[in-house]
Amino acid sequence: MALTLVTGGTGHLGRDVVDRLVRDGRRVRVFARSPGIRSDVEWAAGDLATGVGLREALHDVDTVINAATCSPIARRGGVRPIDFFRSPSAVDVEGTERLLSLCGEADVRHVLHVSIVGLDQATLPYARVKLAGERLVRASALPWSIVRAMPFYYLLDSLLSSLAWLPVWPVPTTPFNPVDTSDVADHVLTCAFDGQRGVRAEIGGPEELDLVAFARQYRDARRLHRKIVAIGLSEAKARGMGLVVSQGVRGRLRWTDWLQRAYPSMRSAA
Repeated sequence: MALTLVTGGTGHLGRDVVDRLVRDGRRVRVFARSPGIRSDVEWAAGDLATGVGLREALHDVDTVINAATCSPIARRGGVRPIDFFRSPSAVDVEGTERLLSLCGEADVRHVLHVSIVGLDQATLPYARVKLAGERLVRASALPWSIVRAMPFYYLLDSLLSSLAWLPVWPVPTTPFNPVDTSDVADHVLTCAFDGQRGVRAEIGGPEELDLVAFARQYRDARRLHRKIVAIGLSEAKARGMGLVVSQGVRGRLRWTDWLQRAYPSMRSAA
């Protein structure tokens, strides 16, 4: 049976991808720094940032789904001044370059790389790092696919949680359509195994709302009493921050439904 390697398989998106691969009866190997506890997949210990264990992890692999990334903002759930000046590249650039090289040596038949919508005009250092990694994939002689996704709901939840202590929330009015990782995982699996290659349809959430509306729904779901102050941004500044609306495929799970799942006590109290 063909073997699929998932990098970043212990992250939010990676876990959903692995779940669907197992559900579909596919043989799965997860590349992670520390093996997990689930017994229905193979585990390969290693680190994309250093390359440790990667050559061995690619043995007999047919398809690679590269869902690995290193976003300091996502890890800490908030923005710090340093994020406007630099972002680590060991995973997303050097790690991607190393992965592509070793995939070529291992005769991997397909590399699917998960990226982000709106990178071309985004100016944040993390976005520039992601774009550099994506360009390496595009230039590769390997059979490759790229799926760009909008930011995930759990990231929006983390960012809004970081504002929860403030009595007033300054929020841009920019249109946006974040998406759930479950919908992205469904799209990734379709693109991984439908025989097509290249830049695939990007995916975003089902609702195109401004960020103020998303913030209000979050505030109401958590029963917080906060004032939201709408802030206007020029289109250029919004795009520079990665605040865009995706084109292509739309997910199914709405933000309000995600909030009900994430905060079940709020739902039962309604």
